Amino acid sequence: MELKRGDLVTRTSYNHDTVFKITNIKNNIYYLKGVEVRLYADALEDDLMKYIPEEKIELKEIEERAIPLNRNEYFYLPARILHIDGDKDYLNKCIEYYKKKGVYAIGKSINENHIFEAILPLLKEYKPDIVIITGHDAYYKKKGDITDINNYRNTKNFVKAVKVARSYEKSPEKLVIIAGACQSNYEELIKAGANFASSPKRTNIHALDPAIIASTLALTERNKEINLIKLLDETKYGADGMGGIKCNGLMYVGYPR
Repeated sequence: MELKRGDLVTRTSYNHDTVFKITNIKNNIYYLKGVEVRLYADALEDDLMKYIPEEKIELKEIEERAIPLNRNEYFYLPARILHIDGDKDYLNKCIEYYKKKGVYAIGKSINENHIFEAILPLLKEYKPDIVIITGHDAYYKKKGDITDINNYRNTKNFVKAVKVARSYEKSPEKLVIIAGACQSNYEELIKAGANFASSPKRTNIHALDPAIIASTLALTERNKEINLIKLLDETKYGADGMGGIKCNGLMYVGYPR
């Protein structure tokens, strides 16, 4: 089997549970990036199997959420989303998802180390109702204490960005913050001021999980409470991967059209 950069592969040692793209090959080590899951990994060649999709299929777990709008009588103003992502590929997937949902979203690809520096000017410029702060993260078990944010790849950076956003708008009803990535320290992100965050059980999350939550809030009327448990169940790993606080939708409805 000959593998090269750009090939799609799965890992035998993990029962082929995740599809990766080969991003680099050095000293017989294959560096991998999840196609759908926000995950980096590496492996030896004999652990890899080439993945050839029969056809491009949308994940069954991520169904389009139909919003029944009576356009003959009312007009609808979904919430505005600012999506800041440390990974450009995942950002593009999310932007495509927003387009399918009919939600207005601005996307910015910014390295996780610099999001906290860039977020305030972006909030002032675009004045979003929802801001997403995501990218890549990981909990390093070998470093020890699961509660220490210094033992995570980017949780500290996400926490700093959340604090800046929450200082800009103190009300969690006026600015909804969705933060975190794979294996992030959920508790610290919530304490910093996020409405929704990953990852309660330190699991990986799907690339679209933050976008699913944001779109649901953006397309739900302001006087309707979000069914929190149902919303989390729509994400890839449910409440293991994402959690948050109860809130109402953010969409304005007007009359007449």
